[in-house]
This record gives sequence, C-alpha cells and structure tokens, in this order.
Amino acid sequence: MTKISFDIVGFDLDGTFVDTSGDLTDAVNHALADAGRPLLTREQVIPMIGGGAKHMLRQGMEATGGCDDAELNRLHRMLLGHYEAHIAVRSRPFPGAMAALDRLDAMGVKSAIVTNKLEGLARRLLDELDLTRRFACIIGGDTLGPGKSKPNRAPIDAMIAQCGGGRAAFVGDSHFDIDAARNAGIPSVACSFGFMMQPVAELGADAIIDHFDELIPTLARLSA
Repeated sequence: MTKISFDIVGFDLDGTFVDTSGDLTDAVNHALADAGRPLLTREQVIPMIGGGAKHMLRQGMEATGGCDDAELNRLHRMLLGHYEAHIAVRSRPFPGAMAALDRLDAMGVKSAIVTNKLEGLARRLLDELDLTRRFACIIGGDTLGPGKSKPNRAPIDAMIAQCGGGRAAFVGDSHFDIDAARNAGIPSVACSFGFMMQPVAELGADAIIDHFDELIPTLARLSA
C-alpha cells in the first residue's frame, strides 16, 4: 500500500471534489433571466466559478451587458435562494474522488474541505450528498470573516488547526486554491479536470493530476 507522510489533505469543493457546474449554471441563469439577460452555457460559467457566488454572478452580468451594485446585490440574493433549493440536482463527486477519500481514511489521514463557497451552502451540498461526515472540518468563504477567504492563508491555517495540527497538503483547481496553499507554506496539487480559469500549468502547483486515481501516488511523491 502506498504510504504518505501527510496528516491532513484539504480539498477545494467546487471543481475539485464535486462537479457543481450544472447546478451553478442553472442558478446563474435563473438570476440572468430575471434581469432580462441572455443565458450562459455551462462552458461559459465554468471559468467564473471559484471566487464565491457574488464573484461568479458579477462576471456573468459583465459578460451579458454589465451591472451596478444595487442590481448585483438583488440578483445575488435571488441566485442564492435558487441555488440553495436546487443545490444537488446535478452535482456529484468527480470520478475517483470517493475512492481517494477512502484510501486517505484507511491511512489515518484526515480530510478537510476549504472552499470560497458560503459555509452554509457548502454544508448543505455535502449533507445532500451524504459527505459531511467524511470531513474533519469544513471551512467556507465566510467562516473566518471578510477578507479571509482563499487566496488568503487564513482558511488553510484554520484547517490545520481544526484538524489537530500536522503536515498538510491542499488540492484545488484555481489560483485561489494554489495561492492559498503557497501562502500557507504547504504543498499543492492542481486538478486539470476542474473549473479552469487558466491553463493548469500556469497555476504553479507543486503537482498536477488528471484524475483522482493519481492523487495518492502524487501525495506520496510530495511527501517523500
């Protein structure tokens, strides 16, 4: 059995552990439709995901004609309401994600979620997918207060503390994730199958995986 020396492995949620692109696209389009804007395809929305719901909606509005803060705030509330009510219609873990989690559990490694999604929505999604119990901690974009979401190192530090300390690595799909890990001084793994805002090689991660089957061997190399 492959051995790794990490005590904690953290995961981003959207685009890393769970493919939420279908439900997020539906939520964005629900808000855009109310504003009389053209709807976006899943492929158009994917690069907008990663910085939280308002960041995603702002980009969607800018792509369809611009927006002012008052309209953005109104539509943001509408998006959140729709998304919360339809949070796990099409969202599922990426292929191999559950098997990788099982292997980490078998090795006594604690797994955690650190996301820029609001903590309440992250927990609701994980509850719907029966995954909450699988993670030692869940930290959302609002958990630590304003200005302390990824790429700030604060949520990574909080993850390590809440998991009891030890050597950690972080797995993500965006510059928010990789920069947060770098800022916290821990190794990072980028997922090429995630919601890419840029070519995966440009993220500057310590390693890249194309499928979750590669995660444990990759962590073994990073922990050597």
